[in-house]
Amino acid sequence: MLTLFLQAPAQGNSTTMLMMMGVMVVGFYFLMIRPQMKKQKQEKKFQEDLKVGSRVVLTSGLHGRIAQIQEDGVVIETLSGKLKFEKAAISREFTATRFGDKATADKKEVIETEKK
Repeated sequence: MLTLFLQAPAQGNSTTMLMMMGVMVVGFYFLMIRPQMKKQKQEKKFQEDLKVGSRVVLTSGLHGRIAQIQEDGVVIETLSGKLKFEKAAISREFTATRFGDKATADKKEVIETEKK
């Protein structure tokens, strides 16, 4: 029985090997590449949808409100003053975890006060 496992495999199974490799490539695409691309699209959409008055959390852990949106970044108003950051520094996950629906509620309040 041991001699059966130690023998070299038959040489006619190259198509089976290619099919296995193809299945692995497709599996990697659906398990790794596609979710990462989806996450990048969500992050980009989040950064494009930022509005003045939104409460955000930066990747460094800084909490604040957006005071201005500029072409090359945003100005965040904190308790210690106003600071300028890149849009990429705003974390979608941290903001959603910290503020959730409160961030959108604050946007509505700012819009209502601007209309008055």
